[in-house]
Amino acid sequence: MGHKVALSFEDGVTKVIKVGDYETVMDAAYKARINIPSDCRDGACGTCKAFCDSGSFDPGDFIEDAMTEEELDKGYMLTCQAVPESDLAIQIPATSESAKTSASVFTATVKELTKHSETTVSFTLEVENRDALAFLPGQYVNLKVPGTDAERSYSFSSGPEVKDASFMVRVTPQGAMSEYLRDRAAVGDTIEFTGPYGSFFLREPKRPLLLLAGGTGLAPLLSILEKLSENPPPSPVHLIYGLTREADIAGLDWLREYEAKVPGFTWDYIASEPGTSAPHTGYVTQIIEPSHLNDGDVDIYLCGPPPMVNAVSKWLDAEGITPANYYFERFAPKDATGGDAETGAPAPVERIQAEGDTMSRGEALSSLETGRLEFGKEDSFAQLDARMGLELAVSELMLGRLSEEQLHQFRRLAEATTPSVTSGSIQQPDEFARTNEEFHEYLFTICENPMLLESYRRLDVHAQMAAALEEGSPIFERVTEDHLALVAGFERLDKERVREIIMGHARDAKETMAGAIVAKVAG
Repeated sequence: MGHKVALSFEDGVTKVIKVGDYETVMDAAYKARINIPSDCRDGACGTCKAFCDSGSFDPGDFIEDAMTEEELDKGYMLTCQAVPESDLAIQIPATSESAKTSASVFTATVKELTKHSETTVSFTLEVENRDALAFLPGQYVNLKVPGTDAERSYSFSSGPEVKDASFMVRVTPQGAMSEYLRDRAAVGDTIEFTGPYGSFFLREPKRPLLLLAGGTGLAPLLSILEKLSENPPPSPVHLIYGLTREADIAGLDWLREYEAKVPGFTWDYIASEPGTSAPHTGYVTQIIEPSHLNDGDVDIYLCGPPPMVNAVSKWLDAEGITPANYYFERFAPKDATGGDAETGAPAPVERIQAEGDTMSRGEALSSLETGRLEFGKEDSFAQLDARMGLELAVSELMLGRLSEEQLHQFRRLAEATTPSVTSGSIQQPDEFARTNEEFHEYLFTICENPMLLESYRRLDVHAQMAAALEEGSPIFERVTEDHLALVAGFERLDKERVREIIMGHARDAKETMAGAIVAKVAG
């Protein structure tokens, strides 16, 4: 029978492949003409290492140099060796372009069109080549608005196994898709779309689920509920639906249907404006109960407008609650979508032409933001403490042993971090993360001690910084001065000064990362 495996690439593209019994992920990917990173294909080099986000697998044979047992325990795999034991979701450390694949283009026909109210419309598409449309519950596609060149990002409200593809859309006074749905849409219309995209999707349920929807943010959660109905989890699932006004209340009948389809499923809804038919008035956080949070052992899936996503994140932080997993999808600001309030849109061609060298492919795909809280402050502190210990060790080993040429290169790397930091804030986060990593790694690369170098690289501090730091993130004023001062300490053979700089740098780096992580969660 085999299993379905979702390969999520760094640029937001996801490909779902079928992997046969006793077949490795890599072999199945190559059969599907997807060239995921590889080299030895014998579990010896680590080139194909990827993170398994959901599901279980037989890791196969591998050596310590390729992947450690600790990495395996965290969820890493070698795709050349791993054989799925269930459906999997895997993060591939490469872009879809480098894997010689891309998002697929589909042509569909409007089959059903339902205008729930003046503000909410749902529609169903009959998709040509439906068997080729494989997506994860919660993901989105970019739909081309008929009669225009505009594209808008919408999440499926239907499950992956449902024959037709359905969507739930908020209609506003402005916006290309709103105008089409309100004034021109008709059964039989042809619509093209590309995808699927996004990292907001259901992972294998291992604990209670709390689903939070704002407005038509209900759509991806309906897709998740449909998937759960196929194989109901043993743990409870609770959904809270937040709305603004009476006209926004739509989809309640669907939720009632899932009460019968998903044992242990409960739900509630609340409107911010008084006087509606909703049983509560206020915001979603007001009706989250302790039982829904299960003392933090809960997976939260949240989709809605930016103010709601930010408010929930701040509320969790204020309550001192750290969920086991927290996934979100945040609608784009109106100015990014021509007035559509609850959607995303690919970046305009003009912006890509102007900023193509500095924006990520994910940013170009859609202004809809999907993601997860990957790590907490404590995790980052542990990484930085470990880096400090290794840097103290390698400096002890290398002090007095650097040639003039190596000292010159060390100083050049220190200077390279300077342009990315201005007046105590980061102006080029990707560039800073890269140059900062090159500087900190340099001594390990020239120390001729492979164990130290491997230990340093396993920390992966660079990945945490790249995930947490954004343009404008505050950073301690002395960061680039420390780099230059450390080089000067090596030039003067000043052991005590070198140790002082390394320890002080680690202490201040913790403060920077703590602030960045809190800001990331708050949005």
